[in-house]
Amino acid sequence: MILTEAVALASRVGLEGLSIGALASRLDISKSGLFAHFGSKEGLQLLTLKQAQRLFQERVFSSASEQAPGLPRLRTLFSNWLEWIERNDDLPGGCLILSASAEYDDRPGAVRELLVAGQRELRGAIAKAIRLAIDEGHLAPETDPWQLSFELFGVVLATHHDHRLLGDTRSVVRARDAIERLIKARTPAAAVG
Repeated sequence: MILTEAVALASRVGLEGLSIGALASRLDISKSGLFAHFGSKEGLQLLTLKQAQRLFQERVFSSASEQAPGLPRLRTLFSNWLEWIERNDDLPGGCLILSASAEYDDRPGAVRELLVAGQRELRGAIAKAIRLAIDEGHLAPETDPWQLSFELFGVVLATHHDHRLLGDTRSVVRARDAIERLIKARTPAAAVG
């Protein structure tokens, strides 16, 4: 319960704006009692970020991994991710992981290290899903998994930006179109004809 509220609060105020005092006030518990759970502001930030990463894993990757390898899994992964951006009631301020990545991109320390590790793992999982699509013959053999991963991730970043900052209600529709174009551009010629 504490971490769920911490993730919601941090999605609004950022990880740096997250404090034991503000969280204690929202939960109506003592600051000292909450401090005993985390030990420091950085401890609170790290556990909050880990909770956000767990939520992301559950909602974006878990059901995608249940799909058949190849394009069904890849499409489900990105469909789930776009839904995460568009309809995530647990994160009223948007994706905590993406906002923290911008917040900590040049700031050394344990929070940044956790973010970097998580983002590397995420990119590797996307590249693996792309490799499986290549192995299944759904994508052309010359497809570079890391390049396509980069491009698909770029679509997600643009979607988050346009949806959250600009209030573009069509951002998710645009993202779905962009993802399909990126996939179709790498579909083997035999599958197209």
